[in-house]
Amino acid sequence: MLKKDLRITYLKLRSSLTPAQVSSQSIAVANSVLKLPIWENQYFHIFLPIVQKVEIDTEGIISILLGLDKNVIVPKIITDTTLEHYLLTDNTKFTTNSLNIPEPVDGITIAPNKLDVVFIPLLAFDELGNRIGYGKGYYDRFLSECKDDVIKIGLSFFEAESNIEDVDATDIPLDYCITPNKVYSFKIS
Repeated sequence: MLKKDLRITYLKLRSSLTPAQVSSQSIAVANSVLKLPIWENQYFHIFLPIVQKVEIDTEGIISILLGLDKNVIVPKIITDTTLEHYLLTDNTKFTTNSLNIPEPVDGITIAPNKLDVVFIPLLAFDELGNRIGYGKGYYDRFLSECKDDVIKIGLSFFEAESNIEDVDATDIPLDYCITPNKVYSFKIS
């Protein structure tokens, strides 16, 4: 399928999920994170969900990371094309931006090349690790600033599509994607 068609399909599918389904499936995804070979790393970047767009609730993953004394970094939109990244601390204050995304007000910035693992929001992904978001390109630009071996993990309520037909050269594929029922690995051993 084409990206534009997948966006329509998966926004509709997500909107049909009940709050109870979002909660239970988000917990299942968080539990599956524990199965990944990522725990020797220290700097973990994670998105905060847009509740109105029925995104995976990342609170469980954040709790796991903090419980393991990992550095948790969250994004903030700075311009129409760029993100900044802030260390999550006990003192971090949040606000909701114009896109309904919770963001840190300020704090300690962390450079993208310091990150070891990035959890990535998405609408759909395919069996090759290609993913699509909302189409603004924030994460592709951000990931291009990360070190080459940063581990890219998508989080999805739904299983993989067989193929996204219109993948661009600037699209950066995932290393893993976690759904409530499966952990996909796209890394070549």
